Amino acid sequence: MRLNLRLRIFLFFCLLAIAGLALAAGAMAFGWFRAPDVRPTGPFLTAFVVFGFLNTGLILVVWLLFDEHVAKPINRLSAHLRLRAHAGVDCDVTPDTAQYLGDLAPAVDALAQTVKTAGSGDDTKQLSDDHARLVALLSEIPIATILLNAADEIILYDGQAAALLSAGGTPCLKAPLAEYFDLSGFAEAKSRLSAKTDCVSFALHASAQGAGQNAKLKALEGGGHMICVDVETGAVARTEPRPLVFDFDLINAAGTTEVSTTPLSELCYVVFDTETTGLSVEQDHIIQLGAVRVLNGRRVPGEVMDAYVNPGRPIPLSSTKIHGIADADVADATDIGAVGRAFYDFARDAVLVAHNAPFDIGLLRAAEAQMGVKWNHPVLDTVLLSAAVFGTTQEHSLDALCDRLSITIPVQDRHTALGDAKATAEVLVKLLPLLEARGFVTFGDLIAETRRHSRLLEDLNA
Repeated sequence: MRLNLRLRIFLFFCLLAIAGLALAAGAMAFGWFRAPDVRPTGPFLTAFVVFGFLNTGLILVVWLLFDEHVAKPINRLSAHLRLRAHAGVDCDVTPDTAQYLGDLAPAVDALAQTVKTAGSGDDTKQLSDDHARLVALLSEIPIATILLNAADEIILYDGQAAALLSAGGTPCLKAPLAEYFDLSGFAEAKSRLSAKTDCVSFALHASAQGAGQNAKLKALEGGGHMICVDVETGAVARTEPRPLVFDFDLINAAGTTEVSTTPLSELCYVVFDTETTGLSVEQDHIIQLGAVRVLNGRRVPGEVMDAYVNPGRPIPLSSTKIHGIADADVADATDIGAVGRAFYDFARDAVLVAHNAPFDIGLLRAAEAQMGVKWNHPVLDTVLLSAAVFGTTQEHSLDALCDRLSITIPVQDRHTALGDAKATAEVLVKLLPLLEARGFVTFGDLIAETRRHSRLLEDLNA
């Protein structure tokens, strides 16, 4: 049952061919033994060989027709339905898709259109507009706000809080508060909370020796806490807009467990891409690195990394023609050691995701000595994920995947590290529910499946 439909049909026709040969051999043997006189075996063998070729040829032709007009259309219709049901991709089903399957294609199209109409009402747009207004309003409140779940992991932070968190590392959802602040004052404040005192003041320290920030701690109904930090006017420099970053699905998130047994929907993913001086892992260097974070099946707005890297050598003109990055663009950039350490901090406790991951991960591992870190994160490759969903016979380039999943890459973003990272993240977001629908629920399930397609690309998980 794990075999795909086309292979099962092919094996069925192989069985028919073998059964035909067996019946022919039995009939000829029966006739030879029933003959009144001793007969030469040559004519019988010749007749058997001729029948074998004709029988096999006929079954081969019938199988090819059946595969082209029945098996392939059924696979296409199944793919259309799964893309619509699990990834929200709008796929038009034309009568030509399955013209020999009667009314099946029009029926599938009618179902897809009904689902599309049901999910495109005015209420959805109103909710989206209200969400945008609320985010804009809360982002302007002059108080740094951090929400924590019961495991003291961050589930919301605003622009002011992002600046405070940046002192201890890259602000990230689902990151433990302990990675940014000394928790001695926080723990003491939690101990003072009670049914009668649901809000207490305390000093929030960035480190055990650092100066404290005046803060208030409030218990949230159902578990978790809110931290509000007084921010002096002008104390938080805003060099760029910082959105309100949150994911309330993290309120009930389970604590960190073994990656292999963790459901795909509960993992944190950092999707990244690089632009380089060339195509050799051993001889070329990274000149741009872009990354985004994906949590709960959604890309997290505001959690983005985009950096130029000075490779310490001229960028070949042939490479500049592809990505548009010239020596002048990276002249004032830092080296891969500093950028790599910042990316390592950005990707802590996450699964790294890339398209054609052996190349990008190989470049990071080649520079481990300069960065002073070890890149031993779990890794997913969207090429292998595509093979697990669509089969190895399909094309798995980033452009082909975006076209198949109705993802648009702006022309100006193609062949930029951040643009390709965003596109790859959108691919991941749409592939995850398709993978779960096929029974690959945990990270371990998925790795076992992608290793079956190792002839396409090497699996990088130990």
